[in-house]
Parts: sequence; C-alpha cells; structure tokens
Amino acid sequence: MELRARLTVAVKQAMKDKATMRLSTLRLINAAIKDRDIAARAEGNDDGVGEAEVLAILDKLAKQRRESAKTYEEGGRLDLAERELAEIEVIAEFLPKALSEDEINEAVAAAVDEVGADSIRDMGRVMGALKAKYTGQMDFGAVGPKVKERLSAS
Repeated sequence: MELRARLTVAVKQAMKDKATMRLSTLRLINAAIKDRDIAARAEGNDDGVGEAEVLAILDKLAKQRRESAKTYEEGGRLDLAERELAEIEVIAEFLPKALSEDEINEAVAAAVDEVGADSIRDMGRVMGALKAKYTGQMDFGAVGPKVKERLSAS
C-alpha cells in the first residue's frame, strides 16, 4: 500500500481508537507532507512530492524528535523526552526497516563502486547515491564517516 494511503488509514483508525497522542503525531506527519506538496506545486510539480520525498520527510521528523528527546533528557525533562520518543515510534511505523551495520557497510561499498569513487572528492556523489536508495533506512550522519574512511583508504 502506498505510504500516503497507509497514513490516511492510520489517521482514521487513531480517531476511532481515540488515541490522541498517536492522532496528533499522524496529523503532524500529514501537515509536513502537505507543506512540502504545496512547495512542490509552487515549483511546477502539480502532483506534489513522490514516495522518496515522503520518506525523507519522515526521516527528518524522526531525526528532529531524537534530537529533542536528547535535549529534554539532558535538561531533566523526562516527561517531554518520553513524548518525543513515543512520537518517534509512530513515525518509525511508516519508515522502512533500518539496515544493520553489515548491510550499511555493504551499501557503502556498493555505492562507492557504483559511482566509481576513488578519492575523498567523490564523497558527495557517494552520499547522493546512498540517499537515493536508502532514505529512511540509515542515519546518514553516522554513514558519512564510514564513506570518508573508505574513500581515504583507497
């Protein structure tokens, strides 16, 4: 089922279940997607954003929540940190399964070979290839050093 359709079904179910926290998170996701759709239409794309862009939005929302939760924990606001973590769980339902460490290493190696990277100057092309294929499946902040290390070794 398409991601947008899954979100719509989840919103309706959350309304039926009277799950207020889940419903607010799902509405937040829909608002972020609609906001990006409006921006895409302004640029001439009448269909809005595609599935890959929706995954990127979800990934960004989850990353924001992780950073907020960390900040709240450091500030001693565990109640707010727990809310952020609960929102991450809802967002994660719509993201593809995260890759394991071995799968990430294989993906990095494949991307380096695919773009023909042979120096650190090719890092942007490698990261672009990874983002195109694995949005929502890996933390690109953590993958960047692995790519850098691999390109420095070659």
